[in-house]
Amino acid sequence: MTSTAQKHAQRNRNTICVEDGEVLACEALPADQYVTRIRAPRCAVAAEPGSFVHVSCDETLPMRRPLSIMRVVDDSIEVLYKVLGGGLDLLAKKVPGDIVSVLGPIGRPFRPAPERPNTLLIGGGLGIPPMVFLADSLRKDGSGWRPVAVLGSEIPFPFAVGRADLPVPGIDDDVTSSMALMDDWNVPSRLASLAGFDGCYRGYVTELADRWLANLDAGELARTGIFACGPTPMLKAVADMAQSYGVPCQVSLEEFMACAVGGCAGCTVLVDTPDGPAMKRVCVDGPVFDAATVIWDS
Repeated sequence: MTSTAQKHAQRNRNTICVEDGEVLACEALPADQYVTRIRAPRCAVAAEPGSFVHVSCDETLPMRRPLSIMRVVDDSIEVLYKVLGGGLDLLAKKVPGDIVSVLGPIGRPFRPAPERPNTLLIGGGLGIPPMVFLADSLRKDGSGWRPVAVLGSEIPFPFAVGRADLPVPGIDDDVTSSMALMDDWNVPSRLASLAGFDGCYRGYVTELADRWLANLDAGELARTGIFACGPTPMLKAVADMAQSYGVPCQVSLEEFMACAVGGCAGCTVLVDTPDGPAMKRVCVDGPVFDAATVIWDS
């Protein structure tokens, strides 16, 4: 094992814990989406935006499911997921008081740079949760961050949609839908969809992000960083857009995972490193990577 790999392995041994989590609530949302809140104090205290948990959905299933952390509330975590198989269907049927095993927090989180307080958060579909966590973290930090979120979905949004009260320069006035919770946090947000939802930008979320970036002058672009999570085609488009504006970009990748702790190497992606292209594990070397280093066409 190389010294770098040893450092990563040691870092994860020091931060990942296993604990019995108590289900506090499970909210059903449209299109088979759910938000489950789990009391997991050891995980909650160590979680950072971009990290995730590996959750046992039921005692009858040996395989866990990786889920991004959407919020930390006191000693609990919230996870958002869409039921796509038997495991998550069982998790969605949990009721308050049920116990699930939580392994986490796992992975390298987002790292905003203080010299770039303009933070553009781009979330697509099930990539929305890390953006919510990051927005919550930045607004609580009190260090002058100026987050703006653009979120996209082709199914009903998994949160309360409100009418935007906070201005977002460069985005048309007829784009009026926002995430109500972010409005409460004083974080401007706008929504995009091709599904024709009222008040949403009718197009890709990357097009909406491009409109905001195009409104910035060179000085503001030099103070801007981009953070994104979503399906791979969206992330590649975000990486290309960031490069065109000369703005650094961090992306949280989505891959199928088995162990989620770096042992099986089943979630590897090709990344450019100082020593040349190398396969990196999304679970522990990521899930957050510098978008400019990801070899998207591999």
